[in-house]
Amino acid sequence: MKKAITIICLLLYVHVYVHAQQNTGEITVDGRSRSFVVYIPGPVNTTQKLPVLISLHGRLGTGKQMMGFADFRPIADREKFIIVCPDGIDRSWNAGGKTPANRKGVNDVKFIDELITYIINTYNGDAKRVYVAGMSNGGFMASRLACELSNRIAAIAAVGASMSKNMGYQPGKPMPVMYIQGTGDPLVPFAGGPMKKGARYEIYGHEDVLKLWVAADICYHEPVITHIPDNAGDGTSITKEEYTNKIGVKVIGYTIDNGGHTWPGGTQYLPKMIIGSVSHNLNGCEAIWDFFKNYKLADN
Repeated sequence: MKKAITIICLLLYVHVYVHAQQNTGEITVDGRSRSFVVYIPGPVNTTQKLPVLISLHGRLGTGKQMMGFADFRPIADREKFIIVCPDGIDRSWNAGGKTPANRKGVNDVKFIDELITYIINTYNGDAKRVYVAGMSNGGFMASRLACELSNRIAAIAAVGASMSKNMGYQPGKPMPVMYIQGTGDPLVPFAGGPMKKGARYEIYGHEDVLKLWVAADICYHEPVITHIPDNAGDGTSITKEEYTNKIGVKVIGYTIDNGGHTWPGGTQYLPKMIIGSVSHNLNGCEAIWDFFKNYKLADN
């Protein structure tokens, strides 16, 4: 009898709990097949609703590359959340700038909206705890989603990015946001202005995009300032600005002095002369998740 009970308990455990797994998937949006990589942490109870972190690659990247580039997987295993890394059309996102996806008229807001629904229904994601992080072009897309998909996203974080100007979208309601950018970024100008010669669009500078969201979130105008010294000895240091409103919604900016077009705590994926320096005085993935996990969408 005891042996039978033990076997039943083991079978129940196998049924209810799954180990970590990484899969690929596709959905069709506006007649286009859209692909993505999804990581499910383990072990996790299959009946438990899990937060969802959508991680958007930069220009010329892919979802598979982003899964390793900004590697949230060890944190997901510890904290139990789903990671989704979708693929942009022609390795780009339509965040408003003149990318291939923009020129083709791709509706990436609709894609992410339908992707969220798919992940919630397929993997038991928590609809109230969906977050978006992005690097470079993916960071600009995260900003657009914060403006146009605020009914589905609880918070966003952009690395090596700010927000496009004059693209027909602006913050519509308060949203927790985080922006991380290096002063030595050679691709996305820290002070804002034209992205590059002939691109025909401008972006907000790092401080300007923080001010934009401080106003939208009705935050107190005096930030809490934290200085992070160069403990890693890599020539970078960091200033954190933290603005808060009366209900705890935050706008956080990390200025990485001498930092390049890079992910803090990540790899030097191209030579410094092309992208600038990586800072190891901040773990970007840990900082972003520590920020995200404090927020969820309010009940309607």
